[in-house]
Amino acid sequence: MSQVGAGIGIANLPNQRHKIVAKRGANFTLMVCGESGLGKTTFINTLFTTAIKTPKTYKRRYNKTAEKTVEIEIIRAELEEKQFNVKLSVIDTPGFGDYTNNRDSWMPIVDFIDDQHESYMRQEHQPKRQELSDMRVHCCLYFIRPTGHTLKPLDIEVMKRLGTRVNLIPVIAKADTMTPTDLHKFKKRILEVIAAQNIQCYTFPLESDDEASTKRNMSIMAAMPFSIIGSTEDIQTPDGRVVKGRQYSWGIAEVENEDHCDFKKLRQLLIRTHMLDLISSTEETHYETYRHAQMETRKIGEPKVKTVTNPKWKEEEEALRKRFTEQVRLEENRFRSWEQQLIAERDRLNKDLEAEHSHIKALEAELESMQVGLSAQAQVEKAKIFLFNFYPIPPRSQ
Repeated sequence: MSQVGAGIGIANLPNQRHKIVAKRGANFTLMVCGESGLGKTTFINTLFTTAIKTPKTYKRRYNKTAEKTVEIEIIRAELEEKQFNVKLSVIDTPGFGDYTNNRDSWMPIVDFIDDQHESYMRQEHQPKRQELSDMRVHCCLYFIRPTGHTLKPLDIEVMKRLGTRVNLIPVIAKADTMTPTDLHKFKKRILEVIAAQNIQCYTFPLESDDEASTKRNMSIMAAMPFSIIGSTEDIQTPDGRVVKGRQYSWGIAEVENEDHCDFKKLRQLLIRTHMLDLISSTEETHYETYRHAQMETRKIGEPKVKTVTNPKWKEEEEALRKRFTEQVRLEENRFRSWEQQLIAERDRLNKDLEAEHSHIKALEAELESMQVGLSAQAQVEKAKIFLFNFYPIPPRSQ
């Protein structure tokens, strides 16, 4: 490699790139997935220090509808810091995991992620590709309930499907409800299940040219799954500091205190240090994987074959199938009963017919015997007449 002499300006290319990026801004799409009541809305508002999403009231939260469906809710916001704009899209999944039967409840989430890849791919195939609409999910935070045991089967099933489609980051919600010892054991169990089930979580290069950055990356990776505390309330500590946190009888749980939770490390990962890596890995890994799989099975411009996997429709289909099966069973029973009645009626008629036939035979035999008797009597009469005509009886003498 030849060394260029001083002063031609190649070293200014990063500055030019910085100006272009600063002018365009950035798009970042973040998905939060997990059961209701785990503090997803509070976490988002705490993460970006602004009210991006209005929290639901408890009355609406626990007012479950009869239709067990998972919704996709999109919240858009534009953030600015030091004249740099970020168009933020937050994807929420209300209704996920809130019912006793959560079979296939992850399908709307998976379909949404795939649909965004499909939409972007179809836009790339168009002749004009200015101002592409890009809603590809760059990161998915999966909120885990702090049970202290291990991952639930639903968590394992969902994380398996999400890990192959998006940058998945597991998060332990409401870390202030567990002791540090229990939290450490819970993290260990979760990592064991993730390794045993081969769940793909987001990873990033640890090595860096800067030793401080390498140590920071190793510290961030060691904290996964991240334990977080969310709060938008300002609390004054005994030493006079005003912090975001939660007030308890035993003390204050600070949001940005690394001894209390991993919120600060997660914020550094999402925003300060690895947002660009999340965006580029979505583009270079997950989107390319989807595009490659689709190009192998489809022609250019051919629409994607959608499969009906809505849990609500499946339940309705099963209900209709059960109803149809029950009606068929009832009709079959009714037909068998009617058939048995017809057979019994046929046997009765056959018996009556045989009885009538026997009676007719008896009458015929009686008639025949009567005819034979009459014929013999007639012959006797004829013989008497014949004898009388040839041998007349002489008259008696006086």
